[in-house]
Amino acid sequence: MRKNLKKLAALGLVFVMGAALLAGCESGGEKSSGSGGKTKLTFGIWDENQRPAMEALVDAYEAEHEDVTVEIQLTPYKGSEYWTKLEASATGGKAPDVFWLNVLHVDSYVDGGILADLTDAIADSDIPDNYSETLIDNYVRDGANYAVPKDFDTNALWYNKEIFDAAGVAYPTDDMDYEDLKALALELQAAGLEDGVYPFACPVDFQTWYYQTVYANGGWILNDDATETGYADAKTQEGIQCWIDLIEAGLSPKASALAETTADAMFSGGQLAMNFAGSYMVPEYAGNDAIADKVDCVEIPTFNGVEDNCINGLGYAVYEGSKNKDAATEFAIWLGSEEAMKIQGETGVVISARTDAQKYFAEANPDYNLAAYTNHADEAYPLPVCLKAAELYDLESTWLTKAYTGEMTLEDACKELKTEADALLAK
Repeated sequence: MRKNLKKLAALGLVFVMGAALLAGCESGGEKSSGSGGKTKLTFGIWDENQRPAMEALVDAYEAEHEDVTVEIQLTPYKGSEYWTKLEASATGGKAPDVFWLNVLHVDSYVDGGILADLTDAIADSDIPDNYSETLIDNYVRDGANYAVPKDFDTNALWYNKEIFDAAGVAYPTDDMDYEDLKALALELQAAGLEDGVYPFACPVDFQTWYYQTVYANGGWILNDDATETGYADAKTQEGIQCWIDLIEAGLSPKASALAETTADAMFSGGQLAMNFAGSYMVPEYAGNDAIADKVDCVEIPTFNGVEDNCINGLGYAVYEGSKNKDAATEFAIWLGSEEAMKIQGETGVVISARTDAQKYFAEANPDYNLAAYTNHADEAYPLPVCLKAAELYDLESTWLTKAYTGEMTLEDACKELKTEADALLAK
């Protein structure tokens, strides 16, 4: 494993943090015991909003397993701090026993030997019968499963009822398609919105905007063996051009403005009548007194008659170097149980990955139409990921921004993007 971690470091995925950081990482890398000789596990997470839910899970687990104590270690996600610390602590043999993992990092962490193989433990549990195949497969590489699905996020169309009411325009509905969305935006524009307020927003955003329409249009981003990209495909470009068209029609702020102020921030500030948002934004909107009672959501509009939603999420992974790996694995499997997923779901912070627990997300926030996030989750497209995913997304942003700003045509931008992206994959 250490050889692979050195390889990971050489790829730029492990950052040297210094002896002080490594010494400060309380670890699953050493056999540890809590008071009374209990097995002590460490649990790495990154979201303060979810800390209460994770604490409730730990309390429930410790109540059922009196010989185990679990310590939560929260490291902020911002600026890749979570991943930087995790990779550095894994290099020093001191990573948390169980930690949050997103799909983007699976390939590099498998390659680096950081993740324990949970295939047999998952097979012996009720997880295969109670989770969608898509969510389970997110963490499977070469037939081995490296994480228990924790939650997932899809996208919905949010709208500001106050802006619609002032314009005298009917609210969006669950059965809209892209053309309906565009027509609704044009109707809002014609009604005359306040200065600085737009019908919609079209940022250069892959997961929440253009991947959805690319896939619904029959386009593609990455082939099965991650050797080629699909940016030159006309269907791919059509799935991106539809958002540029809305900017050019004045229905969205310019790309330069959205680069300075995010669409989420503009919607929260009452500057957008409509906005796409992932389910992870629900706590932000619901907790914002300025808009909480003015907004609601509907299903993402279809594109060419096809459901167009991307699905992503988190999983619970076990550190391969843990000296308490059996206990950590047992904890990770329990986190995927009906009991644990219900506890998490009832907090309303995220959509629990387990099928029978997804309902709790909507029930926890009854003021909003949150079934919009789960109604067609089984038809959503998984994010394209590979060992070079993060760099691939950066290249997309660089070149597609040129098309969104009008600096280049989309066709020319995608031609350059494909050249660089395919060369990246070939390395």
